[in-house]
Amino acid sequence: MSMTPTFLIIPGLRDHVENHWQTLLAAELPQACIVPPLEQDKLSCAARLDAIDHALAGIQGPVVIVAHSAGCMMVAHWAARTAARGTPRAIQAALLVAPADLETPMPAGYPTVDVLDSHGWLPVPRAPLPFPSIVAASSNDPLAQLERTRSFASDWGSQLVELGPIGHVNPASGHGHWPQALELVQQALALSAATA
Repeated sequence: MSMTPTFLIIPGLRDHVENHWQTLLAAELPQACIVPPLEQDKLSCAARLDAIDHALAGIQGPVVIVAHSAGCMMVAHWAARTAARGTPRAIQAALLVAPADLETPMPAGYPTVDVLDSHGWLPVPRAPLPFPSIVAASSNDPLAQLERTRSFASDWGSQLVELGPIGHVNPASGHGHWPQALELVQQALALSAATA
């Protein structure tokens, strides 16, 4: 069994975007797998968690999660669901970038709180994650107030890295190629080594 981790890339609700830093990072990493976009039930939280399970089923050896936006909330829900089912999957570490605060109304063009609630997203799980994690937060993210992101990180037991005013860390905020992503992945791996 290879000890080189596979990096599981979990996009947000907008799924795979060619010029997104996650897509570009996947091409740089030695072993990476992107959770594929859903063909139906695109807003279903349960369908998203099933897609994560399906991706993990195809990976042997250690896994490092790299999630963005609503993908971070998928990770929290996935961890809670696997704990409740008693079917934990060992995750070496996770990098959670710019978690979208699904419990607070977001800008126009995004799903409303009521719609997200009806599709199983709310409330966002607040239990500590069962693996080392870093939450990387922007101070002017239009999808989450910094205080809310700090609260999520605290509840999840995550190390918080504040990135400054860099928007939602997506192509719209100028984050196609994002060299800091690789640095943060390395920090997550170091955190994992320190807690092993």
